[in-house]
This record gives sequence, C-alpha cells and structure tokens, in this order.
Amino acid sequence: MHGLIGSYRVTSGRGFRLADYDPGDTGDFGSKDEAADLLTRGLDALRDQQEKLYAQGTWALLVIIQAMDAAGKDSTIKHVMSGVNPQGCQVSSFKAPSAEELAHDFLWRTTARLPERGHIGVFNRSYYEEVLVVRVHPEILRAQRLPAAVMSKQIWKERFEDISGFERHLGRNGVTVLKFFLHVSKEEQKKRFLERLDMPAKNWKFAAGDVRERAHWREYMAAYEDMIRHTATPEAPWFVVPADHKWFTRLVVSAAIVDAMKRLGLAFPTVDRAKKKELAAAARALRRPGA
Repeated sequence: MHGLIGSYRVTSGRGFRLADYDPGDTGDFGSKDEAADLLTRGLDALRDQQEKLYAQGTWALLVIIQAMDAAGKDSTIKHVMSGVNPQGCQVSSFKAPSAEELAHDFLWRTTARLPERGHIGVFNRSYYEEVLVVRVHPEILRAQRLPAAVMSKQIWKERFEDISGFERHLGRNGVTVLKFFLHVSKEEQKKRFLERLDMPAKNWKFAAGDVRERAHWREYMAAYEDMIRHTATPEAPWFVVPADHKWFTRLVVSAAIVDAMKRLGLAFPTVDRAKKKELAAAARALRRPGA
C-alpha cells in the first residue's frame, strides 16, 4: 500500500508544480477490476485500524478533503468510510460561512469540529477554503470585516503560516493530519456536470454557481498550487490524488489513511493482572447455575 501512495504524497512544497500530476493517472492499474481486490483489502484494514484507534483512545485522525466541484469528494468519503464504526467517525461539511462564523477568526468554525481522541474526523472542505475560494473571490475577504491594519499584501502568506502553525499544534497534541486534493481535470468536470444535467436522479447535485466557477479554473489551479507549496510538511502532508477515475481516487485515499494509522502503532489496550482477575471472577459468576 505504501508503494501506491508514494507518488502522490507531498511533504515539502519546494519546487512543487501541479502540472507534474496527471488527473487521469491510475498507477499500475489498467482498470477498476484490477484494483477491486486491493480496495476491498484496504477498506478491511481501515476498519481494523479504526477499531484500535477507538479502543486505544489516545490518537485522533483528521482527514481533510479539498477539490473543485464534481471531483468526487462526497462519493470518496462515502466509499472509503463505508463500514467504519459511525460512533468513532464524524464528517463535517463546510459551506459558505454564516454571519456568526464571519465574526470570528478564520480557524474558529473548523476548530469546533476537530475529532476527539480515538476518533476520525473528516472535513469536506475546511479552513483551506480561506486561501482558495476567498483568494479567488476577494469580495468574500472584504465581508470578513478585518481591520485595515491586517489586510496587507502578505495576507495569504500569513494565512499559510497560521495554518501550518495550527497543524503543527494539532500534531503535538496527538491529532494526525492528512490532506487530500482530489485533482480532477477540467474536461472530466465538464463531463460530470453534464451527467448531473442529463440524469434526473442527479439533478439535485447541480448548482448553476458550479458552472460559473469554471471561468476561474486557472485562478483556482494557481491557488491550489501555492497552497500546497506553502503548507505541505512531513507532519501534515498533502496527497495530490488523481480524480478522473473515482475508483482510483478511493484506492489512493484509503491506502494513505491506512498507512498513516499503521505508523501510529495502534493496538488494543492491554489488561493488567488486577483486571484479569476481575474478568475471571465475572466469568465464573456468569457461569454459575441460575446466573
């Protein structure tokens, strides 16, 4: 599994170029059928690791998924997290901020949704929107009513520094951060938008604003590239995941999560001698006639 994800893991942004990553890449696999067995085994391994994470109750895992519209964020979350114990996993989707959220610093609304120890938290979009959509649409930044003194030309660099510091803080407090950019091509996005228009069962997914955002494609790609350059670290890496083939996207995402959890050395809690005596006494009591 480690060999599968190495090509897509970015731990240092120095020299990073989004153009070096092919949205249509499928690694060594020629088809979905060839990867089916590995995906099944990956999901089984994820369930096993999550049970240990939950039982141990010391580490937490934060999975951040960023992408353009129709890149497959929802379906990736649905498939990768299928079968995972819902008691130990929470998915948070972040839309346009509310008036209350705009009245706080840009990390406030996501901080409240961080996973507790023993849990997996999945962010469908995140605080990274503040250096993506807000950067492409400056009018959103103006709506945040920041003091003029902090609205400098360095604001994006400063936000990158704030985000990296925040993620470093999380790591020092037992929260492992994994970040995925689902890299879809403009051509594939168009194809998926047309499917949403042509298929009644998918009409509900379509929003006219999604098409308007396509006019800013180059600006978004530049923003994503700059974001990854400034916030990819060994402790909180980015994974630039090819997203033109959803089955391969799911394979890479699940493999990366399993790999990260295995690195934590998770294990079920051991039982000490006193606890073993207590359990043995409970077993004897249950086996007595009439118990």
